[in-house]
Amino acid sequence: SSSSSSSSSARPDTSDYRSLLLNGAPMMDVRSPVEFDQGSFPSATNRPLMTNDERHRVGICYKEDGQDAAMALGHALVTGEVKRERMEGWAEFCRANPETGYLYCFRGGLRSNTVQDWILEETGLRLPLVTGGYKAMRRFLLDELDRSLDERTADLVIICGRTGTGKTKAISELKQWSVDLEGLAHHRGSSFGRGPEDYQPRQIDFENSISLAFLKTLDQHNKTSTQQGKPRVFVEDESRRIGGLSLPHVLGNRMKASDGIVIVEESMESRLDLLVDDYCIDLRQRFVALLGDEMGRKAHSDHLLDALYRIRKKLGGDRHADVLRAMTAALVEQDETNDLALHRLWIATLLEEYYDPMYDYGLSQRKDRVLFQGSREAVIEWARDEALKQ
Repeated sequence: SSSSSSSSSARPDTSDYRSLLLNGAPMMDVRSPVEFDQGSFPSATNRPLMTNDERHRVGICYKEDGQDAAMALGHALVTGEVKRERMEGWAEFCRANPETGYLYCFRGGLRSNTVQDWILEETGLRLPLVTGGYKAMRRFLLDELDRSLDERTADLVIICGRTGTGKTKAISELKQWSVDLEGLAHHRGSSFGRGPEDYQPRQIDFENSISLAFLKTLDQHNKTSTQQGKPRVFVEDESRRIGGLSLPHVLGNRMKASDGIVIVEESMESRLDLLVDDYCIDLRQRFVALLGDEMGRKAHSDHLLDALYRIRKKLGGDRHADVLRAMTAALVEQDETNDLALHRLWIATLLEEYYDPMYDYGLSQRKDRVLFQGSREAVIEWARDEALKQ
């Protein structure tokens, strides 16, 4: 076996998933690309032992003729020049991460052992394995999310507020005590909230990153807190879906039964300032940066018109037509004179007639859970003071 030929100074295999994931240890995932794309970890790099097609063929062989035949076919497929090329990738990973790198496959079995042995034969380096592989780390993160969200572990407080009050800015200011769900989802939550370069992660990657974010926040608290109290973690008020992604059930349920809410309150004027900034200036700049001036401006206009179209049924026909007219006029005005004043009109209409009533109704169901309400600055200050007491 490879372990007998490794030197006594070689790093051992590990099942300390907590340290691996908290420290962002570089990991080489030797599963096929299709498996990697379905879910992996932030610090993992895919350097597959087999392509999707090769793995498919070996899988059929395993079912029909058993393990020995499948292994023989695997070795026959990954040989000669193909093996040399892949070995170069594995050796490069080892050289780049001599003290910190690890290797895993799905269950920490045949594939990772094979690659580990081959690397050792070729380079004399022993790249340690993650025992249990992807499956064990995924299981660890699911269990950890349950533990993080257990009310005995931490208090969960929801930052609420009407659209445009800057809840996301508050979450960002409270970085060490919060988990930024929209940031992890690469989506701003509303119909208008997706940027041009935002591709959303896979559902499994989203779940893994949420679990890891809670793990890091609570680990940070355990390291730095001098108090005995339970930590308090803040998240922004979200529906169960953010864009095309779903919050894990355990998180959605815990947010419903949270330990209280805080409400950010800002004037209509400051909300309009923030939303014009977000949807009409910043978003346009991002489209232009990606596509160039003319195509970027058109893509930005199309994006806003599409977002409005997606909520037409909820708005009702007449109201949709009114907002559409106002938005179209505002986009023409922005194109011709760079004046943004007309954008305030359609955004104000949407807030007053659609977003605010919907939000106010939701809040009325939770009035008894309010811990604090005030301006964004006041909420941030209150939340910091509370966190430091924990």
